Amino acid sequence: MNLKGIFVPHITPFSSNGELDLTALRTCVQFWLKGGVSGLVSCGSNGEAPYLLREERIKVIETVINEVHGSVPVIAGTGSMSTKETILFTKDAKDLGVDFALVVTPFYFKLSNREIYEHYKAVLEAVDIPIILYNVPKFTGFSLEPAVIARLASENENVMGIKDSSGDLGTITEIARMVGERISVLAGAADLALPALMLGGSGAVIAVANVFPRLCSDLYESFLKNDHKRANDLQQLISHINEVLVKRHNQLSAIKEALNTLKLPAGYPRRPALSTPDEEKNEVENLIKTIQGKQ
Repeated sequence: MNLKGIFVPHITPFSSNGELDLTALRTCVQFWLKGGVSGLVSCGSNGEAPYLLREERIKVIETVINEVHGSVPVIAGTGSMSTKETILFTKDAKDLGVDFALVVTPFYFKLSNREIYEHYKAVLEAVDIPIILYNVPKFTGFSLEPAVIARLASENENVMGIKDSSGDLGTITEIARMVGERISVLAGAADLALPALMLGGSGAVIAVANVFPRLCSDLYESFLKNDHKRANDLQQLISHINEVLVKRHNQLSAIKEALNTLKLPAGYPRRPALSTPDEEKNEVENLIKTIQGKQ
């Protein structure tokens, strides 16, 4: 299993009373697979992982693995605020048979580079599983520095990739320069999917792929075929979708609203996140109609 292409950090469907809807999840998994994505990321940011109990994470990952049936890699988000809980979640993921664990930097307290390094080192020593480092400063409040990434990648053969969601092209460029030949560099911001590929990255893990998996996978295929015009046009379209669904509104709610508009059972966000208000819902519905008209 390699780490190349477009991966969908998929949503977790909940019922109106906040319970997991695993039947709906299976339906959505088939939609993403038919859309040609290179793999699925369970229990990530878009999967509302911080709101999931341990047993719920296990159910989600198990359901996805069974539904995918080995056709594409399954990556499980296993990061948490403490090293102890991160190791626990990562062991769960390994036992379930995931291909990679996506480990976000600890959040809430701001940590030093030394503390971040020791955290990842402890996880890597405790669980023998391929690890993808995850940098998402908009949620954690600080950035995983390229130098720390490079040190971890050079010292641990199980560090297989980095998902960088900083949204900063300079950061992606520096990461690709330092570790691009050793590990997979994946953009975590839809605006940088094509730029990251052009800079030597391996692909992207982007929220937009939940709703338009075929558009996103087509961008990657166009890049591989050196069809730069097509890839550029798709990047512009994907960036516009990202502006509405991820930047302008609560992405947890907006992405689910977009999927529901497409008649897919995305369900509801889990509280404290709320469903989109009517004015935002209208904007999402109009976006879907516009994009469908261009396909």
